[in-house]
Amino acid sequence: MLLDTASLYFRAFHGLPDTLRSPDGTPVNAVRGLLDFIAKLVTDYSPDELIACWDDDWRPQWRVDLIPSYKEHRVATRRTGEPDVEQVPDLLVAQIPLIRQVLDAFGIAVVGASDHEADDVIGSFASQATGPVDVVTGDRDLFQLVDDAREIRVIYTARGMSKLEVLTEDVVRNKYGVSAQQYADFAALRGDTSDGLPGVAGVGEKTAAGLLDTFGDLDAIVAAAQERGKGMSESVRAKILAASNYLLVAPTVVEVVRTLDLPQPDFRIRPLSSEALDAARRLSADLGLGGGADRALRALGNDLDASA
Repeated sequence: MLLDTASLYFRAFHGLPDTLRSPDGTPVNAVRGLLDFIAKLVTDYSPDELIACWDDDWRPQWRVDLIPSYKEHRVATRRTGEPDVEQVPDLLVAQIPLIRQVLDAFGIAVVGASDHEADDVIGSFASQATGPVDVVTGDRDLFQLVDDAREIRVIYTARGMSKLEVLTEDVVRNKYGVSAQQYADFAALRGDTSDGLPGVAGVGEKTAAGLLDTFGDLDAIVAAAQERGKGMSESVRAKILAASNYLLVAPTVVEVVRTLDLPQPDFRIRPLSSEALDAARRLSADLGLGGGADRALRALGNDLDASA
């Protein structure tokens, strides 16, 4: 199970009141919510291995160089020679180091990659895995990873943790009219305001799906637009041609990286040692994490009664 960690802790932060505080007054609603999510996911889907994938770079410069508007609306501050700072609520910023600390204490591996987003870490782990994979995210971009033959599913959180949606190839096709393998091209055509991707002006989901159904992939669509009489209306052809520079680079931005050379520690879910479990429970008490922490520890195979 691969967690899109930022997607989950943002959802937790906005889903629980920020009046949830540690004894010293530090907000812990995102920490507590994330642990509740992990407890539910591990209990309901029974993964053997669990990885919290991390944004070491939430807006990689190589993507920005190709499409300058990429995530631009989320930039809070810029400093010359330094990475852009993402606009994140102050009460969440304070919790991000705590989330890393708690995940480590609970025995959950956190993996990121320099100059890459968590999506790329997820894409690489999923693509290189030898067994079934569940990707947990609220980000539609990761639908491109769904692969029935390789047993890669997406557990989609956008409707809330009580209404999780498990995406297989049939579900993707029924929702969007394209295959999972076509989803990245579909997203490039349609655009995505949440990521600052303009898409092709005047081409929405229905037109994008129709083009991919007719031509198969983005390269074939662009090629068909180069010449009249290739099965494309003149109005759509004009739109594709007008966006030719964008379509030249959009796939590189939209497609997740699948080839990262990532660390391979032991990701198996297994009980903590008695010393590590005691330390995790002390940390939980110090931060006032409550029942969510206990539920997560139990879901991860720990016998809390024995350590009490």
